[in-house]
Amino acid sequence: MDKKLLVLDIDGTLVNSKKEITPRTYEAIMKIQGMGHIVALASGRPYPGMKQFVKRLDMDKKGGYAIAFNGGMIVDCKTGKPVIEKCIPNRFIKGLYEYALDNNIGMVTYKDDMVITGTEIDNYMQYEARLNNMPLKKVKDFLAFVDYDMIKCLMTAEPNVKAPRCEMELKKMFAPGLNVFRSEPYFIEITTNGVDKSTTLPELLKLIGISREHTICCGDGFNDATMVKFAGIGVAMGNAQQIVKDSADYITGTCDEDGLVEVIERFIL
Repeated sequence: MDKKLLVLDIDGTLVNSKKEITPRTYEAIMKIQGMGHIVALASGRPYPGMKQFVKRLDMDKKGGYAIAFNGGMIVDCKTGKPVIEKCIPNRFIKGLYEYALDNNIGMVTYKDDMVITGTEIDNYMQYEARLNNMPLKKVKDFLAFVDYDMIKCLMTAEPNVKAPRCEMELKKMFAPGLNVFRSEPYFIEITTNGVDKSTTLPELLKLIGISREHTICCGDGFNDATMVKFAGIGVAMGNAQQIVKDSADYITGTCDEDGLVEVIERFIL
């Protein structure tokens, strides 16, 4: 049997629109792990926000991996320790923070199990905190508090006009040092240059000894397009953004139709 790596985005892919792993999807993932295949979760979430799914799928016992912060960190789920970290140099934080203040948009980063902000709290950052089951803390002196190299910064803005404009401006301002992209219409993700879900995958494949041809990547959001394109078999969920479908080898059912079960049965079992 050729061991395969199944890489899954979480929101809109692993979980349905109710943020639940359906029984059929759970059973299919547990079955392939029992056969010796490896599962990795790839998300823009910080690792603390992924732990509930790691434990639900027994990845801490079976030896899966968590690709957190859109590829800024890879955690060995058995040990709970990072095996790869790629941080934003601290010299960028002042410019990013001033841009957020000048344009009246939100900005958060992460410390331990907390979501940290120095801007006015908005609904989008509250959603980010709830999604990850992490407390949201506003600090008085953001630049003094964040005296470390961030793995990821997240900016929040209204999705129709402001977020696309800010995304383009940030790309121009901070190229080539930083990678700027949207994971959701209202989330502008910022990592160090060269980091996204796809660029971290080759390092994971080398670490675990699996080829690109035996890698299946499934996703739905803007930030999944590169890893779907990179994979030996790239899969877009039926509910995926069009850019992901355009990058895919295969389009499966939606997250509410157990689309992952179709993928597992067709390409692994």
